[in-house]
Amino acid sequence: MSQFSPETIALIQATVPVLKARGEDITRHFYGLMLSEHPELKAFFNEAHQAEGTQARALAGTVLAYASHIDRLEALAGALPRIIQKHVALGVQPEHYPIVGQCLLRAIREVLGAEIATDAILDAWGKAYGALAQLLIDAEEQAYAATAAQPGGWRGQRQVRIARKARESELITSFYLEPVDGRPLAPFVPGQYLTLVLHIDGRMVRRNYSLSDAPGKPWYRVSIKREDGGRVSNWMHDQVQVGDTIEIQPPAGAFTLDAQARRPLVLVTGGVGITPAMAMLESAAPSGRPIRFIHAARHGGVHAFRERVDALAAAHDNVDAFYIYDAPRDGDAPHAVGLIGDELLARQLPADRDVDLYCLGPKPFMRAVLRSGRALGIPDDQLRYEFFGPAEDLLGA
Repeated sequence: MSQFSPETIALIQATVPVLKARGEDITRHFYGLMLSEHPELKAFFNEAHQAEGTQARALAGTVLAYASHIDRLEALAGALPRIIQKHVALGVQPEHYPIVGQCLLRAIREVLGAEIATDAILDAWGKAYGALAQLLIDAEEQAYAATAAQPGGWRGQRQVRIARKARESELITSFYLEPVDGRPLAPFVPGQYLTLVLHIDGRMVRRNYSLSDAPGKPWYRVSIKREDGGRVSNWMHDQVQVGDTIEIQPPAGAFTLDAQARRPLVLVTGGVGITPAMAMLESAAPSGRPIRFIHAARHGGVHAFRERVDALAAAHDNVDAFYIYDAPRDGDAPHAVGLIGDELLARQLPADRDVDLYCLGPKPFMRAVLRSGRALGIPDDQLRYEFFGPAEDLLGA
C-alpha cells in the first residue's frame, strides 16, 4: 500500500474524533447520494441492510479503522481478504471506485461543513482513498484472473439451470444449479458462497448464498431460508421453478475450511448457518478427522439436513452429531433443550480444548458461542466465524 506524507497522515488522524462522533451520519448520507445518483449500483447492495442501517454502521467502522491506522496500515491486513472476496463475489469493477470516492468526499463535506472538512482535509482523504482503491482493484483483478484460469472457471456471470429443488425444512429449500453450457464448474473451498444475479420485477439484484454441498459435483447447491418480508428469498422459493435459468458469479469467500488441519473439527451452527457447515461436513467426513457437529434450532420443523447429518454420522465413526432445540415440539428428539452456553459447549469439547471451532448462525447465537469458546480456553485463532451481512468483528465485541 502506498506510503503517505506526514502531512497527509496528520490530516487524516485529525479527523478521527469527528469520525467517531459523526461517522454513521457521513456514511448514511454517502449511501443516499450514491444510490440516488447512480441507481445502477443498487443491485450491489442489500435493501434490508440499508433500511436497518447496518450497512452504514459497518462502513462507518471501516472508515474509522482506516483513519485510525493510517500510519500503520499493516494492522488492517487481516480484514482485506474478506473485503476483496466480497467485492469479487459481487463483481465489483474498477470503474465503480471513482464513483464511491467522489460520493464519499462529498458526504464528508456536506455533513461536516467546509469549516471542518476543509479543502486540505478532503485532499488528504482523496489520497488515502485513492491508495486503498488501487490496492483493492489490483487484488481483485488477480482474484478474477485466477478464478477464470482454473478448470471450469469463468469471469463475470454464467447461466445455470435449476436442476432440482429440495425442501430441507419448513423454511429452507435447496436449489441444485447446473451449467447451461454443459462445461464443468469451477472448484470451490467448503465455506465459500455464490452470488446469484437475479432479475425481479424489472430490477437486477445480487445476493450471496453459501454453497451447501461438497465440491466436485456436477452442480452447485445453495440452500435458501425463506425470510419474513424477504423479497429475494420469497421469490426464489415461490417463483423459481425447476428448468428456470439464473445467472451466477464464480464462488468466492475467505471463510473456508482448512482441509490440512488435523485438530478435531467442531462445527457449531444455528438456524440457516448450517448451510456452509454442510459443505464442510460433507467434505471432511471421509478424512477420518474427529468431527463434532452441533446444531441449534427452534424445533424439529425448522431443523434442516438432520437426516443427512445422521446418515454421515452413521457412515463415519469420526463424526458425532448433537442437536439442541430451544422450543421443541411434541415428537421432536433433540439431544438437549435450551440455549448453547459454557456448560453445554464444554461437554462437547475435548479436555485440552485444542480444536478448530467454526461457528455460523444468527449474530446473537455466534456471539454467545464465541464468548463461550474463548472462556473455555480455545485460542482466538482457532475460533472461526462468518457473519452474513455487513462485516463485524464478533470476537472483539
